[in-house]
Amino acid sequence: MSILVNLQGLPLSIIIVPVNKNDSTLYIPTIKNFNIKRPVGRPVNRPSKVTADAMYDTAKIRKYNRKRGIKANIPVNKRNRKKRKRERPIKVDHEEYKKKSIVERFFSWIESCKKVFPRYEIKETSYLGVVMVAAIIRVNELLG
Repeated sequence: MSILVNLQGLPLSIIIVPVNKNDSTLYIPTIKNFNIKRPVGRPVNRPSKVTADAMYDTAKIRKYNRKRGIKANIPVNKRNRKKRKRERPIKVDHEEYKKKSIVERFFSWIESCKKVFPRYEIKETSYLGVVMVAAIIRVNELLG
């Protein structure tokens, strides 16, 4: 499961896939799934800034973010770098990176729901429905 949340912990995009998929391969589909409709004008279809773990430090993700104009706050994964690169260093805002715990709190809240944590549903669409109901309950708690 890959989730994009805002700074308040509200889910913006959810992708459900089999458990054996690497999370870094879910980054681009999660960002592409992001779509907020507005009453007037075009919908917002890309976040302005993304903070993610070092496991999302791949050339493909960095290129995608640059192409779409998304500011990325992703630290360098030292395991991906065999040799030191001679190009511009990647800057990470550590104060902004600390806010990444919002995602971890959302995951722990989702996992506290009795039906979501042990994955009983066989089909991904039915599991997505259960996760969406849990997310709706979470949004109602935060906003109401």
